[in-house]
Amino acid sequence: MITRAFRAPGRVNLIGEHTDYNLGFVLPIALDLACIARTTPASGGRLHVHTENLNRSKSWDLAEIPGLSPSHGWTDYVIGVARELIAAGYDLWPQTIRIHSTVPTGSGLSSSAALEVSTALAMLAGRSIEPLQLAKLCQRAERGFVGVPSGIMDQYVAVFGQDGAAIEIDCRSLTHKVVTLPPGVQIFAVNSMVKHELGQSAYRQRTEQCAAAVEGIRARYPEVSSLRDVDTTMFAEIASSLPEVIRRRARHVISENERVEKFVAASRDGDLRRMGELFVESHRSLQFDYEVSCEELDFLVDTAIAIEGVYGARLTGGGFGGCTVNLVDAVAESRFENEISAKYQARFSVQSQVYRCRPSAGAGEIP
Repeated sequence: MITRAFRAPGRVNLIGEHTDYNLGFVLPIALDLACIARTTPASGGRLHVHTENLNRSKSWDLAEIPGLSPSHGWTDYVIGVARELIAAGYDLWPQTIRIHSTVPTGSGLSSSAALEVSTALAMLAGRSIEPLQLAKLCQRAERGFVGVPSGIMDQYVAVFGQDGAAIEIDCRSLTHKVVTLPPGVQIFAVNSMVKHELGQSAYRQRTEQCAAAVEGIRARYPEVSSLRDVDTTMFAEIASSLPEVIRRRARHVISENERVEKFVAASRDGDLRRMGELFVESHRSLQFDYEVSCEELDFLVDTAIAIEGVYGARLTGGGFGGCTVNLVDAVAESRFENEISAKYQARFSVQSQVYRCRPSAGAGEIP
C-alpha cells in the first residue's frame, strides 16, 4: 500500500504575545522542528492513529467520530480535527496514521498546532483545501473540542510559514506580511523544561479579563470591539476607570501590539539593539502587567541579557513555563548555549534544552 507523509512545523513567536485572541498583531516564525503524519490506507471503516513519541495507539469507527466527546488526552487534537473535516463536508477514509514529532510538548513551541495541521493533511490524503480554511478548521478543533480558547496564530503560521523569514500576522483580517530578519543574528529558544499547571486556567482567565477591559472601554468609546482598536492615547484617557488588574491586562495587549510594529520597523532598519530592547520590554510587560511569567522564565531572561552578544530575550508562548526566545549575535552562539545551560542547571538542577530556530516553510506533503 502507498504511504504518504505530511509535515507541519512548530513555531516560535518573536513578539506579539497574547495579542492574537485580541485580534492584534503577532510575528512568529515556523520552525524546522515539525510533526510528521504518515498515512496508509486501511480497511474495516476505522481510523487508526499511533504516536511514536508516546508509543501509544488508538482506533475509532469512522461512523462514531461525530458523536465522540473529549478524552482529555493527546487524541483530542486528532479527533477534533476529524470532526471539523466531517463538518466541512469531507468524507474520512479508513486509514492508519503514524505520528512522529520533533516539536517538544509543553514548550510553548506549538506542538498542538503542528499535530492538528499535519493530521488534517493526512486525513485529507491529498484532497485540496484552501490554506486559510485549513488553519481556521484546526483552530476550531482546538477551541471547540480540545477546549483551549486559542487565537489563530499557531495554526496560521503552521500553514503559511516562510522559509528564511518571519510573518507578521494581522489576526483580524487573517492576512500576513513577510518580514525578513537582519543578517548576522541567530534565534534560539531555551526550554525551561517546566510547565506550571496554573497555565491552563490562567489562559482562560486572561481572555475573560481582556473581554472585561473591552466592555469597560466601550462605555466611552462604543466603536471599540477588541483591544486591537485601542491605542495608547485612547487608553491613557480611559485607564483610570478600569479596575487595576483589568487595566494592567489591557495595557500589556495594547503596548504589545505597538511593540510588534516597532520591532518590524527595527528589523527593516537592521537595528538589532532596538529589536533586543523590544524583546525585554515585552517580557517585562508579560511579567508584571499580564503576569504569565514564572521564576524559571525570569531567570532565563535575566541570565541571557547579561551574556555578551545577546541582544534581547523574552518568554514566548502562553507562559508559566515553556520557552524563552533569544536574539543572539552569530559570533556569540557557542558562548550563549554554554552559559545559559550551565547557569540554569546550577540554579534549578534542571538541564534546559536549547534549540536553534531556523525559519522554515509551512505545512505540506513530503515528496
